[in-house]
Amino acid sequence: MGKLAFAAKIAHVPTMYLSEQEGPFKGCRQQACDGHRAISQRMRDLGVDTVIVLDSHWLINNAYHINANSHFKGVFTSNEFPHLLSDMSYEYQGNPEVGDLIAKIATEEKGVTVRAHHIPSLELEYGTLVPMWLMNGDQAFKVVSVACLCTVHDHQESAKIGEAIREAIERSEGTFAILASGSLSHAIHPNTTLKTMEHFFTISNEFYKQVDLRVLDLWKEGRFAEFTRMLPLYAKACHGEGLMHDTAMLLGALGGENYAEKVEIVTEYFEAAGTGQVNAVFPIAA
Repeated sequence: MGKLAFAAKIAHVPTMYLSEQEGPFKGCRQQACDGHRAISQRMRDLGVDTVIVLDSHWLINNAYHINANSHFKGVFTSNEFPHLLSDMSYEYQGNPEVGDLIAKIATEEKGVTVRAHHIPSLELEYGTLVPMWLMNGDQAFKVVSVACLCTVHDHQESAKIGEAIREAIERSEGTFAILASGSLSHAIHPNTTLKTMEHFFTISNEFYKQVDLRVLDLWKEGRFAEFTRMLPLYAKACHGEGLMHDTAMLLGALGGENYAEKVEIVTEYFEAAGTGQVNAVFPIAA
């Protein structure tokens, strides 16, 4: 019987990659990168062997999709930010059996169509690649990537995917982590503000920041009954990345509105290119 040992909401901003490179931005995201390394160590200490990444940078327009390849290898350049994230080499092992089982449970038992894919040319998106680059360079963890930039999907559906992920874990063998990879608010600065590089380190509107901070207060207090009720409007009004379907899935796996654990902030809230970001650990309820 498999075990869910760790869960977190994490950032994946491209400047985290830039922060690790020689040049004028070296160290600019040191705290966020250190947060990822701390999360990696916690997963190792817990004996995690498979990480399921809920990737809010993987765009989907129909059904839900899982990259369930057995092996991932390539060199990635972001077509969105090639000046920030280019020529990232990666290689990881997958866990196709778990990816397939998630899809089967979601589709056949939860009534939500999910397709698991074994297509070598289906590449990983940087919502998976940036965290794994920092956490999994030695291939300590197998990787399953779930698409969460959802354009025509409902949060209740996504919560059911989370339930299916938890049930698939418990019907499998091994020790698992779930990482919801995406921002809080995600209103990127308009292009007219890009005359200096300062936009990398600011929020696009104070309103978004204040709502983000209130959300983090709710998380730290374990008030997820309230948060789940506000999530759909919050995700829309504050332009949550992928409408925060990664967060809906994460909470679905943890118990939804009945989840009441107090979240631990590993990397304090930070602003990035207009967006609000955090690394936060969601304790697993006993």
